[in-house]
Amino acid sequence: MAHKDDGTGELVVRARDGDGAAWARLVERYSGLLWSIARSHDLNDADSGDVVQTTWLRLVERIGGLRDPSAAGCWLATTARRESLRLVRLRGRDLPVVPAPRAPEAPPERVVIGRERVGRVGAALGALPRRCRTLLRLFAVVSSQAELAAALGIPVGSVGPTRARCLDALRRLVQ
Repeated sequence: MAHKDDGTGELVVRARDGDGAAWARLVERYSGLLWSIARSHDLNDADSGDVVQTTWLRLVERIGGLRDPSAAGCWLATTARRESLRLVRLRGRDLPVVPAPRAPEAPPERVVIGRERVGRVGAALGALPRRCRTLLRLFAVVSSQAELAAALGIPVGSVGPTRARCLDALRRLVQ
């Protein structure tokens, strides 16, 4: 699978060769994604932190064996998803429920209108299938469709059509 050259491959090669600055840049670039994946599985802060830490540890252990260093973002997303699912199974929990987004601070009349709208959207999100809720939540933080596909465990070619169906369903529910 070809990946857009965003410099990840070069960072991975440099990190593999012991460049601390390259490691720091990789952590900066992908930690938000890893946390989002863990949180999308409804893990608490401690468990999410364990997922993120374990994912980075797996990269340290396997960085020399990556066939395509430019695909490290997908590899990290897949590893975080699998580790999150492992913890969910260990804890005996169901899969994630995505909470409604929080309304921004605003004047009182806008807060009321915003809360009503957020309530409608939150209720609509809650009515969507879990897969749609997770996809829409992760879409906001993932930098590529390949990484989103890896995080969700679906083919890359399914991301766009699935996202479109989820957004259509959300629009119908909000109206």
